Amino acid sequence: MTDLSRSSMRPIRSFLFVPGHRESWIDRVTGYGADAIILDLEDSVPPDHKSAARALVADKISGLAAAGERVYVRVNRSPAMYDFEDILAVTREGLEGVVLSKPGGPEDIQIASALVHEAELRNGLELGRVALVPTLETARSMQTAYEIAQNPRVNAICGASAKNGDSARALGITWSDEGTETLYMWQRTVMAARAAGKMPLGGLWQDVHDLEGLDRYARRNRAHGFVGEMILHPTNVEVVNRAYTPSPEEVRYFKGMIEAYEAAAAQGVGAVIYDGDHIDLAHVQTARSVVALAEGSGDTD
Repeated sequence: MTDLSRSSMRPIRSFLFVPGHRESWIDRVTGYGADAIILDLEDSVPPDHKSAARALVADKISGLAAAGERVYVRVNRSPAMYDFEDILAVTREGLEGVVLSKPGGPEDIQIASALVHEAELRNGLELGRVALVPTLETARSMQTAYEIAQNPRVNAICGASAKNGDSARALGITWSDEGTETLYMWQRTVMAARAAGKMPLGGLWQDVHDLEGLDRYARRNRAHGFVGEMILHPTNVEVVNRAYTPSPEEVRYFKGMIEAYEAAAAQGVGAVIYDGDHIDLAHVQTARSVVALAEGSGDTD
C-alpha cells in the first residue's frame, strides 16, 4: 500500500470548495492558487443535480491533477453510510483524497476506508493511495477526534465551525467572530491531529467579501495550531495563503535565532540570549520548523 505521507501530507493552507455541478467554475479553478481544491458533491449541489455532478466531477479529476491541482472530492452520505456510487465514480487517477462530512465516529471512517479500498480495487488504482479528510461536525466526532485521526487513510481532520452550520447545531452553540464558543473544539481538533501525526485544518469563514475579517480569523486559527483551512470563495485564497505562511519578518527573526544558536554551539555553549530572550535547542527546533514551512511555500526572503 502507498504511504500517505509521501503523497498527501504536504501542508494545505487553502482548501477551496467548488460546487461539483458548476462546470465553468471547475474549469477556472486552476488559476486561483489554492493549495488544494474540494469538488463538492454534497451540500452545494441541489438534489436534482447530484447524478450529473458526480459524472462531471469524475470526468474533471485527471485533467485538474495533470494541471497541478491537488484534487479532493466531498461525497454524499446517508444517515448510515457514505455514498459508494460517489466514491466509486471519483476514485480514479489524479484523486488525492475524499472529504467526509459529519462522521458519527471512528467506525464511519473505517467503513469509508473500506469503501475507498474497494473502489481502488475495482478501478485498478494502487491500494492505499486515496486519503480521507473527515470534517468534525457532530458531537461524537469531536469527542472521538483522536480515534478518527488515527485511521491510516486519514491525512487531516478539519474542525470547521460555520455560522449556524452543522457543528453549531450539534453543540447548541451560537457562533461569534471572536470564536470563544468554539475554542475547545478547535483545540481538540489540533491536539488530536498533532498526536496522530496528521494535519489540523480549520474554517469556515462565511462572509466571503469581508477579507479583513477573514485575515484576522485565519491568523487566529494559525496561532491556535491549524496549518490551513477550508474556504468558500476564490477571493479568499490569497488572504488565507498569506495568513498561514510565515512572514518575511518571521523568517528573518527565526533565521537569526538559528544563526545565533549555532554560533554559540560552535563555542560549546548550549543556550544564548537572542533579541532579549533566553533560547536553547527547543526554541531553535521551533525556528527550524518555521523556516522549513516558509521554504515549502516558496517564501524565504
